[in-house]
Amino acid sequence: MAKPILYQPPPKKLVWGALGCAVFIYVGAVVAAMKHEPPPVDLSDIPTASVEAMLTPAEEQPTPPPEDIPVPEPPPMPDIKPEFVEESTPPPKRPQQAKAAPIKAPQAIGRPPGSMSISGAKAVATFAPKPDYPYEARSRHITGSGVCVLTIDVASGSVTDATMAQSVGNPILDNATISGFRRWRFKAGAAAPKVKVPITFTMSGASY
Repeated sequence: MAKPILYQPPPKKLVWGALGCAVFIYVGAVVAAMKHEPPPVDLSDIPTASVEAMLTPAEEQPTPPPEDIPVPEPPPMPDIKPEFVEESTPPPKRPQQAKAAPIKAPQAIGRPPGSMSISGAKAVATFAPKPDYPYEARSRHITGSGVCVLTIDVASGSVTDATMAQSVGNPILDNATISGFRRWRFKAGAAAPKVKVPITFTMSGASY
């Protein structure tokens, strides 16, 4: 029958030898590390300086007015002459025709040119009523005398206009005279262009 194996501690010499080797290795490593580290720098002798910075606000300067920038004038247009100019032939001149003189209407024999007297006008008149005497003027006993000028269309013999060359003295009688003489008619081509007719208003009526 085999004997049981019992634990036997190592000899003391081996233990102390291993412990001494470990301590030697540790000390060597510490020394080597101290040799490689640089010595600390002494900062006590370096002077210190304080710098104070002050910010000064910039002064506002006035904005200068905008400068007037001159606008350059456009270059002049070049004179471009046409390469081809078509020659135009002037139209032939037409022969000038002689102007025909206006043919005057033949004047009636015995009719004086220009104005005509009342006696001559009565001779060629076809319708010559007396002007009416307005009731308003008669009731107020208004009378007077004047001259009326008749403008006659010679071709037709009708009166185209009548105006008072000399007023009777009352607008009522002047209007009655003009209205009455505008109704007159004359023979065609027998009367003159102008006829002066004197007119008189009395209480008995108008007369010429």
